[in-house]
Amino acid sequence: MTLARRQILIAAPALATPWAPAARAAEAAEPSEPKTLLQRIVARGQASFYGRGLQGRRTASGERFDRKALTAAHPTLPFGTLVQVESLITGRSVVVRINDRGPFARGRIIDLSEAAGSLIGLRGVGPVQIRPVLAE
Repeated sequence: MTLARRQILIAAPALATPWAPAARAAEAAEPSEPKTLLQRIVARGQASFYGRGLQGRRTASGERFDRKALTAAHPTLPFGTLVQVESLITGRSVVVRINDRGPFARGRIIDLSEAAGSLIGLRGVGPVQIRPVLAE
């Protein structure tokens, strides 16, 4: 056995054992960690909704705002990102697509369209939890 081979076996003894493939298979069976930072984001904070006054106006992404669509404004998430928004009061959740920037009110983490806000029972401003939805 060469010196380099001995150093590898000493440095990585788990790889040299006969049960290593079984250990790797057991690790693969466990749920894996999210692969990207975007997939690990979970935020809690205040949400609000906006609607009538902005109907038909252009959003930051360039599309026209539709208060009846399931969309939202977020300060940093990329446009087109699907986000699950769960009300911490009602327990109801909705999946929305980020198509605008905001909210611009202090202490809020997301602005929902009127339709999305009503689906989770949001009345004005309320506590929510958001997380990106993984594309399959």
